[in-house]
Amino acid sequence: MKDLVKRKRLRHSMIALISVIIFTLPFIVSNNYYLSVLVIIGIYTTVVVGLCLLVGYAGQISLGHAAFYGLGAYTSGILTATYHVSPWIAIVVGAVGTGILAYLMGIPIFRLKGHYLALATLGLGLIIHIIMMEEVELTGGPSGLSKGIPYLSIGGFKLNTDVSWYFLVWAVALAAIIIANNVVHSRIGRALRSIHGSEFAAESLGVDTFKFKLQVFALSAVYASIAGSLYAHYITFISPSPFGLITSIQFLVMAVVGGLASIWGPILGVAFITILTEGLKFIVPQVFPRAGGEYEIVVFGIILVVIMIFLPEGLTSGLFNLYEGWRHRKEQADENT
Repeated sequence: MKDLVKRKRLRHSMIALISVIIFTLPFIVSNNYYLSVLVIIGIYTTVVVGLCLLVGYAGQISLGHAAFYGLGAYTSGILTATYHVSPWIAIVVGAVGTGILAYLMGIPIFRLKGHYLALATLGLGLIIHIIMMEEVELTGGPSGLSKGIPYLSIGGFKLNTDVSWYFLVWAVALAAIIIANNVVHSRIGRALRSIHGSEFAAESLGVDTFKFKLQVFALSAVYASIAGSLYAHYITFISPSPFGLITSIQFLVMAVVGGLASIWGPILGVAFITILTEGLKFIVPQVFPRAGGEYEIVVFGIILVVIMIFLPEGLTSGLFNLYEGWRHRKEQADENT
């Protein structure tokens, strides 16, 4: 019981510390490039939180999540640029529409299991990406939408600076984490964990596994859609390239590195992968002057393998276990003295 109380207090302390760090960073970081990277980390965090709910808690793999991210971006972009709809209404329409589509597409998809489920989500992502590429009149095709996507504004205040976007994006990311945390610690969360542990056993205990899988799939798609809409209004330009298979795999890697069974893991996972990717763009050419992009991929892969070997449960659990081990050794040393 004492250990449970200590863990709860530690979790609350970590939440408070992370929140303080997040909202003090803009006052420390003044470089616009670094701020823009932090904004992208916040946007990706919202996507990966939803993915952790789906994969880490419900145990359902998805290789097409970038498609939902893209649907949110394109819905906001098309509604605002072509039909002059309010950006905030466009974000809501995109989230609701994407959630409904994910729910309906999940009905046939979640009748599959294992590798077949992964291939089905992969196929769904590829189909949506192809539509983005081929529907030139609607989406702009490979060239994308380059004109008319407005910045967001709150009242009379236009969000056209990296600092203002930073606060908005991270407020949304933290709200997504808090909602996900409430889901995890509710009856639905217990049902999702039972599905992850053994779907057959969960069904034998009366859990409607199919319904819960559809619901968490739709919720994760809504998260991705909202993040995509924020991305569209932040960049004010969208094309199909950021919403393909590579991005889906990148989201999954971020979730794994941060820790699939941790709601707060996406922050560490996304930050690590994004900063590593940006850092390699500068470091690799310095070490290997004639190197191409493949060298960055090799170095990136080696670092990921090392993390998976030594921290198989992700950075969050790994760091927490290291802290618990240090604290336990310190308590033993204090008792001996």
